[in-house]
Amino acid sequence: MLNQMSPDLMLRLWDDWELRVMVLISLTTQIFLLVMGNRRKYNPGTLLRISIWCAYLTADWVATVALGLLFNKQGTISSTCSTARKTDHIDYELAAFWAPFLLLHLGGQNTITAYAIADTDLWLRNWLALGSQTAVALYVTFMAWKGTWISFLTIPMIFAGVLKYGERSLALRFAHHQKYLYSLADPPNCVQLIEDVNLRRDEGYIVLPIELKRVVDHLSHADTGTLLAEAYSFFQTFKRIFVDLLLSPLDLRTSQSYFWNLTPEVAFKLVEFEHGFAYDVFYTNAPIIYTSWGSICRFITSVLIIIVFVLFLMFETRNRLQIDLIITYILLVGAILQEFYAVILLLSSDWTKLRSRDTRSRFFRKIASLQPAVSQLISRSFISSIVSCFLPSNAKRWSNSLGLYNLLSFSIKDKPVSSLEDKPELFKHIVKSSAIYKKFERLRYKDCCEVSPDWKKLIFKHFKEKSVFRSKAEDDIYIASLCSARGNLVFEKNYLSFSFSWTTQVEFDQSILIWHIATDICYHLDGGKKFTTKNPTYEGSKNLSDYMVYLLLECPSMLPIGIGKIRFQDTHEEAEQFCRTKRLGSKDKGALCNKLLEVSTEEYPLAKAKGETSKSVLFDARKLAGLLQEMGGEDENKEKKWKFVCDVWIEILGYAACHCRGYYHARQLMKGGEFITHVWLLMAHLGITEQYFR
Repeated sequence: MLNQMSPDLMLRLWDDWELRVMVLISLTTQIFLLVMGNRRKYNPGTLLRISIWCAYLTADWVATVALGLLFNKQGTISSTCSTARKTDHIDYELAAFWAPFLLLHLGGQNTITAYAIADTDLWLRNWLALGSQTAVALYVTFMAWKGTWISFLTIPMIFAGVLKYGERSLALRFAHHQKYLYSLADPPNCVQLIEDVNLRRDEGYIVLPIELKRVVDHLSHADTGTLLAEAYSFFQTFKRIFVDLLLSPLDLRTSQSYFWNLTPEVAFKLVEFEHGFAYDVFYTNAPIIYTSWGSICRFITSVLIIIVFVLFLMFETRNRLQIDLIITYILLVGAILQEFYAVILLLSSDWTKLRSRDTRSRFFRKIASLQPAVSQLISRSFISSIVSCFLPSNAKRWSNSLGLYNLLSFSIKDKPVSSLEDKPELFKHIVKSSAIYKKFERLRYKDCCEVSPDWKKLIFKHFKEKSVFRSKAEDDIYIASLCSARGNLVFEKNYLSFSFSWTTQVEFDQSILIWHIATDICYHLDGGKKFTTKNPTYEGSKNLSDYMVYLLLECPSMLPIGIGKIRFQDTHEEAEQFCRTKRLGSKDKGALCNKLLEVSTEEYPLAKAKGETSKSVLFDARKLAGLLQEMGGEDENKEKKWKFVCDVWIEILGYAACHCRGYYHARQLMKGGEFITHVWLLMAHLGITEQYFR
């Protein structure tokens, strides 16, 4: 059979099927993006992110190519339609009817308007594409026009496609960094304010500059709708810092007075809601569709698609080519299912719950009234199992996880590749020398854990205490000292500056690695996971330590500029050499920590003799670990030691959060978000930020 297929026959076969294949691939990618596009909001998985990236790039390309194929075949379309007949290979009149569906596909999905922040920079190109692709669809329709029912059904479908494509273009324009600045709240009208004050005084009123603080009433028991409304109110103000704008002192005072009265759980829940709103604004078309006009346009689009589907069923279709008729039905049913799915997402979203509380929006209150019925329908046993597979979780607004990376584990290779153990040494050497293996090996040592509520309590308490002190100081210098502290304030508080200040008087990445290795050594010397304590500072210190190294390697743009990766590599190589010298196996991490601590202080000059070529901090970390062990050598002092270490790591985390631009915080939302972004927002709400008017 294969021998009988000549190249000419294969070309003719592909010529007959290329358009059909492209149209079906376009529909498939759109369904995948609709179902999976929003899941990266709370799922940081690499495989999911790569799949969405491939589908996102493929979707526009395939739809554009398919429209181009229709445009190139316009001569054939015109000739076949004018003679009222079809070829034996494709029904070109039906094929022309597919053009509006490709416009719908180019309009994308509500769940993913932009894959990355950089995509919003191309908003102007998207408007140009809207115009050009609409012109192509109209041209194909005009060339295929015969006055039949299919010709007339093409018109409402083109209108629906343009509406949906326009939604995406508006959303990209709104999320664009520069355009987003203009969408922020207008500054107060000072002239009008002065006129109002003078008018009140002339009328006999006594006008005083009194600061009114927001009152928090039972928010610890508030429902989700109330918390959403409060979070959105703050997001309307604090979204400025995502685009590197400044807050007003009044904004900070209002936020401070509010967050001082919150519990850690409620404070972080509000920040989580703000995190979710930020993702929706930058990566979906939520700011467009969750408005009255946006919902009306979506309603019109859905109604037009349903009407076209019903009318298509009513008319005679027996004379149509069967395969093309089937593809047309697939496109129509696929479009209806996508609209139905989008409506369910709209009804169950935070934005609908939020808009329904707006007394001025009767439209969204009516939509929100349908939520109980939808929830009841979804909760039915025979439906819930199916829906849970396809609908994203409404309870998750970020990944709620920390990425972890441990230098000593990576150096001692406590996760060896078992498949290489029995291979010849030469083969193992070749494999381990390859760049792919090194990348894979580093990924294997990347771990993650959930963010514990106890850690959130520690962090909230830490920064709240500073915030209270800042309110009494009324001093910009003190604010700067809070934002620039990376352990030194903890040293001063515990009267330990003389012993530990050298660890923070170095570059930031160097300080991270010194404290990371020292924390890991102390953790294992105190028993590791076998050490039983109810104090969360023990595990919290270890996980925050590993998290900061994860940021150093995987998200370096979120940290101050430095040579963190070079320093990590040099330290890793020196640790590997130390393991080989001491003949330590892959299961001897505890022994490695003991051996490091046994290195005498007299050996430090020898370690420094390697000169400036190596940036290793291994023996600096050993020195710090020795100081920490002396500080908490006895069992009764361990709790105090780990409280001290945890406070240092919280301060280091806060320093990194304050010195990361809002743009990079927004960029990381596409990967499930980072805990450092939550800390950054929390600190800003507590007034610990330099992004305000002096």
